[in-house]
Amino acid sequence: MSPVRRCSRTACGRPAVATLTYVYADSTAVLGPLATYAEPHCYDLCAEHSERLTAPRGWDVVRLAVDAGPARPSSDDLEALANAVREAARPQPRPERGRERPDGPGDPLEVARRGHLRVLRSPDS
Repeated sequence: MSPVRRCSRTACGRPAVATLTYVYADSTAVLGPLATYAEPHCYDLCAEHSERLTAPRGWDVVRLAVDAGPARPSSDDLEALANAVREAARPQPRPERGRERPDGPGDPLEVARRGHLRVLRSPDS
């Protein structure tokens, strides 16, 4: 299956750049940027069909800004990703086994750890 979403119009195979949604209660057609996910009650349109869109008589068309170019990661996105990877790779200080104390009465004690799993013992036992 192709990762590129296609125009919903019959016999049109061009890539979609906008999403059309009808708001029946307000008699409004909303045309905006391509939605993150394909929704069952929305229509993906290519650039040509989104430009030529007309609504039924008595309906309003709301056109939100559509970015025709493909979304590209910015340097801020890449830097945030690199920082997240560095933070995840940083070794975490581990308490000595069996030495971790509960924060308050009735809180469980950590007695062992394996990866992301912890073995807890109730302070009452």
